[in-house]
Amino acid sequence: MPTLEQARSWYPDDPVHGFDHVQRVVHLAAKIAQAEGADPSIVQAAALLHDAQYRRQTPTANRRTAHHHVSADFAAEILAAEGWPEDRIAAVQHCIRAHRFRDNSEPPQSLEAKILFDADKLDAIGAVGVIRAVGYALTHDNPPYAEPSPQFLSTGETLPSEPHSAYHEFLFKLRKLKDRLYTPTAQAIAAERHRVMEEFFEQLAAEMSGE
Repeated sequence: MPTLEQARSWYPDDPVHGFDHVQRVVHLAAKIAQAEGADPSIVQAAALLHDAQYRRQTPTANRRTAHHHVSADFAAEILAAEGWPEDRIAAVQHCIRAHRFRDNSEPPQSLEAKILFDADKLDAIGAVGVIRAVGYALTHDNPPYAEPSPQFLSTGETLPSEPHSAYHEFLFKLRKLKDRLYTPTAQAIAAERHRVMEEFFEQLAAEMSGE
């Protein structure tokens, strides 16, 4: 089984998808797995490896689109080297490929895949979710807040000159996450986190509008 210390070397410094994120997802996934009766080894391996190749793709790769696929391939290499059987490696790979919100081509089928999806999404909401959304916006030259265009509000597509601010990400993705979770355990955790996040972004929009 890969360890947290081993996983540290796979995650360069990153305010959104770095080692801190992985640690939190590992702990959340273990908590949910215990409550839901899932295979803890599959869940832990998938949580440790789910973003392992986020920063290590070819220069032409679209990182946000492809990282779950290259991370699944990397997971197979790591686990095969440790002597894992093919069926369990495949189970971990499915968890990793199925954890992306923006890619519905392979929805979570196994309980373990649903748990990784849930744990990863729980780390995108609440107070931590706010910090990560703002951090991602700033590191990609977008502001924490910009007024969404009518086009964005209706389609989720920004205008050519419109930044995708942290507030945009809240509207497009973050506010929807609690209703996308699969397990009762994660749904219970999400309720308070969602409230905290929603209140922050509502207050942010009000203050930025001069209220």
